[in-house]
Amino acid sequence: MKTLMATDGSKEATIALRTASRLLRKSRNQVEILCVAPAFGLPEARERGSRGKGARVREEYQRRILKETASILDAAGRILLADGVDAKTLSDFGSPAEVIARLSEDHDVTVIGAAGRNHPAGPGLGSVASRVVEHGGGTILVARELTRDRRRVLVGIDGSLASRHALSAMTAYFELDEAEITLLHVKETPWIHLGLDREWFDSPGDVFDKADPELQFEGELSREADEVLEDAQARLAKYNYSVLTQIEEGNPSTEILGEAENGDYDLIILGAAGATDTKHNVLGSVSSKVAWQASCSVAVVKLAQ
Repeated sequence: MKTLMATDGSKEATIALRTASRLLRKSRNQVEILCVAPAFGLPEARERGSRGKGARVREEYQRRILKETASILDAAGRILLADGVDAKTLSDFGSPAEVIARLSEDHDVTVIGAAGRNHPAGPGLGSVASRVVEHGGGTILVARELTRDRRRVLVGIDGSLASRHALSAMTAYFELDEAEITLLHVKETPWIHLGLDREWFDSPGDVFDKADPELQFEGELSREADEVLEDAQARLAKYNYSVLTQIEEGNPSTEILGEAENGDYDLIILGAAGATDTKHNVLGSVSSKVAWQASCSVAVVKLAQ
């Protein structure tokens, strides 16, 4: 297992390091801490007119930024070492989002920080974190502050290959032996996509004859939900987990966020289809919305294509 933890020395990044050290498995986990310094650049006309001064300024910038980067990495290393994690350090120049997303392809888990429950602006993702979640590979852990010792984990299950891959990543990468895990399946019904309430379909009328076999999709959705959750439970049977199941009806991202908030969860795990380049949007709307709006940590497990 290889884990990349990105830091810029901020409070959010520090929280992410501490959270990740508690959520991820420590045994056989090769951890690397990365700090990316923005590349130095002068406007082209100004650099031409500086007659060599630009080169000296660039050298001084690199000297100072490397010293600052080393200080940030040293502090991050001490934080992880206090939690029993001995990590290597990496530094680079360039666009932080691009560097982190690129390196994530060679790691099983990539950790980034984001706002949490107590952030004055509310939960959310910064521009770097948002781009890494969108374009990174492997498992992207948006790590927010933990509030308890015993973990509560919410896993979105839809029966897809991506969600099955998310279950495999959960068992391989996360330390959840003492956790309470809830498998949540959300039934999407046609009226949800039209912005209509269930009562609209249930209302009496001649158009919707529930005896019509073509309209007996509700029972099929319920049977499918049961089968999806039974399959997920079977995949987790050999692990010492406390597993609960839950079925909701509505918009998946809304239901997942609502359950996460009401249930006071520490971690949400979701699967998402992936792509191999940064020219495509590699997240579905559910993973993207949940990663952005959740007040707890979110692990988005990419399914490479």
